[in-house]
Amino acid sequence: MKMLKTALLGTAIAAVAGTSALADGHACAIDAGRLSIIGNEFPAIQSVSAAALECAAGADETASNLTADHQTLNVAGMSGNPAEYTSAIVANSSIVALINEDVIQPLDGLVAEYGADIPAHQLITVDGKIMAVAFMANAQHLVYRKDVLEQIGMDAPTSYEGVLEAAEKIRAEGIMENPVGGAYAAGWNLAQEFTNMYIGTGGQFFEPGTANVSINNAQGVEALEMMKALTAYMNPDYLTHDSNATSAEWEAGNVALMNMWGSRTGVLMDDEGAEEVVYSNTAVGGPLTVGDSGTPATTLWWDGWTVAKNISDADAAATFQALAHATSPALLNDETMSQAVWLMDGFESQPVNEGVLASVAAGSTPYPMVPFQGLLHTALGDNIADFLQGDESAEQTLADIEAAYTAAATEQGFLQ
Repeated sequence: MKMLKTALLGTAIAAVAGTSALADGHACAIDAGRLSIIGNEFPAIQSVSAAALECAAGADETASNLTADHQTLNVAGMSGNPAEYTSAIVANSSIVALINEDVIQPLDGLVAEYGADIPAHQLITVDGKIMAVAFMANAQHLVYRKDVLEQIGMDAPTSYEGVLEAAEKIRAEGIMENPVGGAYAAGWNLAQEFTNMYIGTGGQFFEPGTANVSINNAQGVEALEMMKALTAYMNPDYLTHDSNATSAEWEAGNVALMNMWGSRTGVLMDDEGAEEVVYSNTAVGGPLTVGDSGTPATTLWWDGWTVAKNISDADAAATFQALAHATSPALLNDETMSQAVWLMDGFESQPVNEGVLASVAAGSTPYPMVPFQGLLHTALGDNIADFLQGDESAEQTLADIEAAYTAAATEQGFLQ
């Protein structure tokens, strides 16, 4: 069973967050080969992509496709020969599909030739081979409006039960009708919210040491019921709200409490896109808990870059060198420093990073990295809406999820 080296993520983040000396960065003088990047579209990745493209300006070809749909495009775009994309910027979850489909190459040789300056804690190994270079950490945590909580006389909640209590008071006092936000878009986002909540209940996704799913239990019901309780205070169109739409709701002043990615908080706290009363009162908290498990209802993530397998040596060299430069200390400046919890030497934590660092300090769990987790994530995203919309019971929804996962896992050979 392949298992990514994520257990040390918290230690790596803590070590980097405490450094202050800026290094020189990597040299950048690429005049041949091809660089074509696919990845997500939030500010930190936009900065990495821009720096890589600038570094490779003298190469034969440069391009990027940063989109929220990257996970549905990267495998297909790296399966041809030559691959359309020479690199996919990935996270804990999305690298698994690339490894399973054998479309990315081990980086050991490229690291030896061009990556001597890359710190060891940024090298992600799978079965003893370097398969990615991580550059930032991420987690979902509480984001709240200080002024609104002051109006109702409450401190920032630390649990989802506290969120519900605050939401009811905000609505009852006529401050906001739908004060809770969340990336509850049907599909990947909804599955991620369940993953967080289920971990928070203390649930285990699989029978120990096997690929046999085991979420149709009391913890699974508890997670679904809390998610449904929260939706009672959300915009009625919550099933269409991904991180972008939820952030827009926040900046419009319609939301006072939400669980949001640390990588998204920078744009919520700057003075663009929102009135002063919104951005100046936006604050971050730690991860929320649910029930009495005491376990943070969130997951730790890393984002990093890969190199496609089906490309020429010249394209691989150009891609590696450009992205190594783009994720070196050379990237860090007044504009980019607050965009993420960077894993490079020289990172200095900013107020917007406090939620991610609090998630690390709370002992949050890395996103599960067993090779069949993605199949369960897909089954969750395809079925949870039926329960939230009142079309079936929690138990039936969990049974449907288990059946969908089992069929997919059997088809792919994880189950007999």
